[in-house]
Formats: sequence, structure tokens, C-alpha cells
Amino acid sequence: MSSQPRERLGLSVHDVLTTTRSVRRRLDFDRPVDDELIRECLEYAVQAPTGSNRQGWRFVVVTDPEKRAGLADLYRQGWERYVGMAGSAAALATDENSEGGAQQMRVMRSAAYLAENMHRVPAKVIPCLPGRIDRSGFGATSSLASIIPSAWSFMLGARERGLGTCWTTIHLMFEEGGIDIF
Repeated sequence: MSSQPRERLGLSVHDVLTTTRSVRRRLDFDRPVDDELIRECLEYAVQAPTGSNRQGWRFVVVTDPEKRAGLADLYRQGWERYVGMAGSAAALATDENSEGGAQQMRVMRSAAYLAENMHRVPAKVIPCLPGRIDRSGFGATSSLASIIPSAWSFMLGARERGLGTCWTTIHLMFEEGGIDIF
């Protein structure tokens, strides 16, 4: 990408920790994200703790328009399935007058907006674990617990540089389809 790296915002640890949110509706789809900026945020990510210091995660950075569009299509399919699932937050967010209902409905509207516009996101950074986690119990929990801190560290680094990020899991409904895109 050709844009200039962004200046750090100079936020305190407190500010970064208390202002990092999943950004969906305020993403700037037209502003390119510099490769160097992504590398800087990944440097934070790989410093995060992992179980037994195994550091078994990988990060896939997707900037190719065709691959971004393919991933966005899988995400939209996942979103459509999710909103129809009984018990999902989307299915339960129907009453703005219930406790927390108005906030949940705002979140669901912003999530729908992201699903409609995912193809416009200029860079996708996907934390991955090698192999499959088809087991349950300690091994699966340990593997997943080891990748979450690194993804969060990436998000914190991006926030301090003025980039919006969004934690998503909907794509996991079609994670094997993502392999075919690459």
C-alpha cells in the first residue's frame, strides 16, 4: 500500500484499554492501510503471552481485492445464517425497551452494516492456528486461549495508531471455504 504510516495518537495505556472497541460503522473504507503499519501492529501481537510460550499462531494479511471479496462473501453467508439461528444475539435483539435491548439492537445494526460492507475493508488480518481443532477439552481451550491475547494486542496497537478493528467470529461458520480462496 502506498499511504504514509500513521502517527501514533499518544494515548495512555488507560486510554487504549478503555477506548478500543469493535468498529463497524465508522471504518474508513477508502483510506488504504500501509503494510508497515500492519507490521508494527503485528509486532505487538507476537509479544502476547501463549500457553507454554508455544507461539503457535499465524496471521494472514489479506489486501488482494479478489480475496477480500471472497472472504466478504463467506462472511455475509455466515451473517445470514447467524441472524436466523435461534438464541443468537441477532435473534434475541428484538425489543429496544428490554434491559440492554436498545444497545443490543444498535450492535446488531452495526454488525449487519459490516456484513454488507465487508468487501470494502481495505485490509483483513486473520489470526490463525495451524491444523484443526476438532477436539474438545483442555487442548482446544488452551489453543484458543493462546491466540486471543495476540489478537487483542494487535487491536490495541491498531487503536493507538488510529485504525479501527473489529473482532468477528461469523466467518468461522465457513472457515474451510476460506482455505479455497487462497
